[in-house]
Amino acid sequence: MKFSKAKRRQTIRQRIRKKLRGTANKPRVSVFRSNKDIYCQVIDDINGVTLVAVSSRDKDLERTGNKSEIAKKVGLALAAKAQSKGISDVLFDRGGYLYHGRVKALADGAREGGLKF
Repeated sequence: MKFSKAKRRQTIRQRIRKKLRGTANKPRVSVFRSNKDIYCQVIDDINGVTLVAVSSRDKDLERTGNKSEIAKKVGLALAAKAQSKGISDVLFDRGGYLYHGRVKALADGAREGGLKF
């Protein structure tokens, strides 16, 4: 039986989420990648609260360069916002996407900004 790309990604995403549970001390960084933009959130799963959210659509983010460069800027912005709220250790949830390209660029930017995962 052949699954669509979206169904396959959802299956992988559920397998990842089964193992990752963000807490107040070590929240989860969730990534969503659309064709044009990239979005990420820092989530406390125990309380069901989004602590920080950043996307490539934010007005204060400079949108120059290719999509990978923009994703890296989003990662840097996420790290800056998270550190201003006292968050430094996180779990990285790639959301069923391959750790490659824009997702990897976002993770590299977040690490460069000071987040540890």
